[in-house]
Order: sequence, then C-alpha cells, then structure tokens
Amino acid sequence: MKKLSIFLITFVFFLFSNLYAFSSDPKEFVTELVGEAINKLSDKNLTEDEKAKFIEIIALENVDIKALGMYTLGELRKSAEKKEIEKYQIAFEKYFLKSLTSRLSDYSSSKFEVIESDKKSAKYTIIKSKIIPADGGPEIKIDWRIYTKDPEKPLIRDLIVEGLSLARTQKEEFSSILNSNNNDINLLIKKLDEFVKKSNN
Repeated sequence: MKKLSIFLITFVFFLFSNLYAFSSDPKEFVTELVGEAINKLSDKNLTEDEKAKFIEIIALENVDIKALGMYTLGELRKSAEKKEIEKYQIAFEKYFLKSLTSRLSDYSSSKFEVIESDKKSAKYTIIKSKIIPADGGPEIKIDWRIYTKDPEKPLIRDLIVEGLSLARTQKEEFSSILNSNNNDINLLIKKLDEFVKKSNN
C-alpha cells in the first residue's frame, strides 16, 4: 500500500511537470509561468488545496529552492555538518512552499505584465515586470532573477520587489535568529517547522 501511494504521488508530480513545461527563453518563461499561476489561482472551480498543490508543483520545478536555501543559511552552510544541512534543506523547502502558497493567493485577480529582459551574463537574466492589483492599489514592480546556467531549463533564484531582494531579506531574518541562538542550526530548523505546522492549523 505504501509503495502504491509513493507511485501515485510520483506519477502525479511528473504528470503536472510535463503538463506545465514553460519556455526556455527567460522572458517567455516568466510570462507563461505567472500567467498560468494567476489563471489557476483565480479558477473558482478549484479548491484551495488544489490551488496550493499546483503552486507547489510549479515551484518545485521552476524555483532553485536548494540554492536559495543554502544562500539564506549564510556562512553557517560552510561549517554545519552534512546531516544538519540535509535536515535544514528539507525544513526550508517545506517552509518556502508554505510561505509561497500563502502569498500568491493575494494576487489571484491581479494583472501581470513583463516590461523588459536584461541579460546580465550567460548565467543570469533579470526580467522586469509589474503587477497591477485588482483592488486599484498602486503598481508593484518585481524583478525576477533567472538562473540560466542550463539554457534549456531556466530557474528562479530571487525576486526583487520594489527594490527589495526577498532572498536577502530571508537571509537577514535567518541570520538574526542564528545570531541570537549561538548559531544553532537545529533551532532554526525548529522555527521553520513551527511555521509550517502553524500554517497548516
């Protein structure tokens, strides 16, 4: 029974991964990905759980969560033990996905527009965009940092919202927690787990 459940989960994951394959061009990649996300989030025929699962699958395939997690851990990633890093990466992924699904629901009825593409190097391209909230609020400028080491598989590495890097902000938040607790990575892991557990209640 357990093997059957694992098989079904794996099958659904690959089914959705192939179903939502986006362009390898960074500008089109962002346009297609966000467009599909907004369509799903605004679909009244889908339950909240179905919407959350869709966003999770899209994120796992198109966001470099592992690299983002290591960056936000800061210098501790160089000295922590391998087992601690592995535990942290699992906790960070759950934390990231839960945080992402709760934030994106706020933009389900918003209008999204890509403004321009700025190729910084063979590895990075910045995609400038804006979101126009449905409630008539001010436009929100978002720059997408797209990692293109593999030109056939662009990955999101960071979002810069109104000039503020979300990755850097998260790194500073984690650093504050670690600095207040003797750089105890296990305490940080506990904090991440508590956030996920609280969000599920």
